[in-house]
Amino acid sequence: MADDTRPRALGFNHVALEVGDIEAALAFYGRLFAFELRSRSDTMAFIDLGDQFLALQKGRRQGADDGRHFGLVVDDTAAARRALEAAGVEILPGPFLDFYDPWGNRVEIVGYDIQFTKAPHVLRGMGLAHLGKTPGAIKELTEKGMAPA
Repeated sequence: MADDTRPRALGFNHVALEVGDIEAALAFYGRLFAFELRSRSDTMAFIDLGDQFLALQKGRRQGADDGRHFGLVVDDTAAARRALEAAGVEILPGPFLDFYDPWGNRVEIVGYDIQFTKAPHVLRGMGLAHLGKTPGAIKELTEKGMAPA
């Protein structure tokens, strides 16, 4: 539609997770992942993801998520599995690397080699310029006119 004036959804700036306690949440996620903290207060903490962030917000009161989840992209899924196992976190059954945090937030671990892409300058700034894509991901990106240079 040429006259469509709706804004186009472009991606995610952040995902916010409700947790019971900020300090405990930072300790939990710190056992699993290397990360830098953007900022924090008594009720919020912001985990830096380059040009995005994960917001931890105090106040979770609802039960555990079921199918609702988000995919957290990591540089090494095997290392993520080892960290989950070492921390005693139950990996959920099924074809994906999913787990619940102590507050019932469901997280799916996804490797960087999928269709998801960070801009080269963002990867460089994160010290991750060496990460690449699978042939399947490159094919998907190419079909959309988004193949890496």
